[in-house]
Amino acid sequence: MQKPRLPPGQHITSGWPRLDLGIIPRFDPKTWTLTVDGAVERPAKLTLDQFIALPKIEVTADFHCVTAWSRFDNHWEGVGFRTIADLVRPRPEAKNVVLTSSDAGYTTNLPLDVLLDGDVLLAYRHDGRPLPLEHGGPMRLVVPKRYAWKSAKWLRQITFVGRDEPGYWEVRGYSNTADPWTEDRYSF
Repeated sequence: MQKPRLPPGQHITSGWPRLDLGIIPRFDPKTWTLTVDGAVERPAKLTLDQFIALPKIEVTADFHCVTAWSRFDNHWEGVGFRTIADLVRPRPEAKNVVLTSSDAGYTTNLPLDVLLDGDVLLAYRHDGRPLPLEHGGPMRLVVPKRYAWKSAKWLRQITFVGRDEPGYWEVRGYSNTADPWTEDRYSF
């Protein structure tokens, strides 16, 4: 029997609601950088041109928000998280990753093995167009098998760490694992 596409407690939306902390960071393509550091052999700081020049992948995946909406068949283009990991070579103690955005100190966290899933990417295009600023442009993380708050918008830093470091929503009572298939929304 095939698993349904819509996780429990979710409804389908045809639009793409915008949810964030209320601040859309300014973006200058000439000064934008992505820093990748922490427990890695080769830390990196990539300009936008260097980032976009990395090998591209395309993923079509559903997107699930903790507020109970899901959007089917999003076509994402970007850089696979595995490509970033291969570039910086995580050290053996790197078991988790802290993802930092440029909006008001927003962070989230995930185990490294979740991020190495083949459908996780750093997306700069959505449905054939450059990723809109209000949805995280120029680039956001996309983790299809987790609720969307784990898919950090406006990503600016990826830090490989040895222990779990809960992020913005996780310290405020949201689940650390964020699995939409088990309705793992909150930690209490």
